[in-house]
Amino acid sequence: MLTIESLLRAFALEPTGPLRYRGRHAETGHAVVFGGQLLGQTILAARAGHDGKAAKTVHTVFARGASPEAPLSIEVDNMHAGRSLASSTVTILQGERLCARSLVLLSADEDDFIRHADVGPAVPRPEDCKAQGEGGDWEMRIVGDVDLSDPDLVGPPELDVWTRFVGAPKDPAIDQALLAFATDGFLIGTAMRPHVGVGQAQAHRSVSTGVLSHTLTFHEPCPAGDWMLLSHRSPYSGHGRCYGRANVFNGDGRLVASFVQDGMIRPLRRGSSL
Repeated sequence: MLTIESLLRAFALEPTGPLRYRGRHAETGHAVVFGGQLLGQTILAARAGHDGKAAKTVHTVFARGASPEAPLSIEVDNMHAGRSLASSTVTILQGERLCARSLVLLSADEDDFIRHADVGPAVPRPEDCKAQGEGGDWEMRIVGDVDLSDPDLVGPPELDVWTRFVGAPKDPAIDQALLAFATDGFLIGTAMRPHVGVGQAQAHRSVSTGVLSHTLTFHEPCPAGDWMLLSHRSPYSGHGRCYGRANVFNGDGRLVASFVQDGMIRPLRRGSSL
């Protein structure tokens, strides 16, 4: 079971030099480091030294998988810093293995000039949805009790997921890191839904899947300890790839973030690489 303590340890980056950090791993039980962990660590590394600014958009390309058996090296290159905006590149390595590289835009709050926002869809509340998994501090409740692992259960390429992190501290930087962690896990499963005989239970067994790139934009603060609705849709899959996009709403239906993702879905070929 994933605990908030394990996530916070992974997000407590250890400085090893100027704009250099060592990153540990959250205990997810997987043989490969979860991409959401790398997203959260990227955001926290990029924010360092940019007081008064928070991550606005992070665009990450996942080049290679990382092993949970060895720590990560995180390198930051500050591209620009101004009064209201800043930007950095963040590179995550494991030894000589480049695992991910990100472009991060940071922003300071400004007064509204114009404002509009989508509102959350009319879906059952989290208390009316069945809990997923075996407990733990990362709570998930899938609207409609959709079983993404069942290869014979088909439906539209849409998925609404309520999620929260029980015991999350009241820290805006950690809120962003935890929300980023949650956004990585559902769009490939959403793309599988219309296709009979394809489900997440086959991932890494007969079907090769992986996140190739992920772009997340924050709109409003959102405490990660409160319920958030991740509303996913995959408008396209083909040529061994899938594409999906999602909005994140707080419990009051207010839009707080949006993200898009490119993924890989193809028959598993043993010994092949991305």
